[in-house]
Amino acid sequence: MTIAIGADHAGFKMKEFLKSYLQSKGILVTDYGCFSEERADYPDYAHPVSMAVVNKEVDYGVLLCGSGNGISMTANKHKGIRSAICWTAEIASLARQHNDANVLTLPARFISDEEALKCIDVFLSTPFEGGRHADRVKKISDC
Repeated sequence: MTIAIGADHAGFKMKEFLKSYLQSKGILVTDYGCFSEERADYPDYAHPVSMAVVNKEVDYGVLLCGSGNGISMTANKHKGIRSAICWTAEIASLARQHNDANVLTLPARFISDEEALKCIDVFLSTPFEGGRHADRVKKISDC
């Protein structure tokens, strides 16, 4: 499995924590930045992570910013991206099961490292259910 990861300054520490965790599980991680806690603009990281997912260079993307909103909004501008802001494992599971989310977005200022680990584990291990959800997911891209 391969993951593209990116964050702004607010998500930097959690990104580094999650990157190490994923690598310890044998997952290949491509880090698109940022690379410090200095002020950084979330679109600069959302765009390359999203493009890596769209171009099938990676299996999934993981994005982080303070609230998760700005970086997720940016990612969702890319056709084919379904970025879901998740703050509990149950929401992460539903994002995969019902929405076939391909980018997990975490609100770094509002969840603990432990909850972030739960979200990422569930997100990466939960399959899309398809069925009635497939029709709905198709409608996302139909506009």
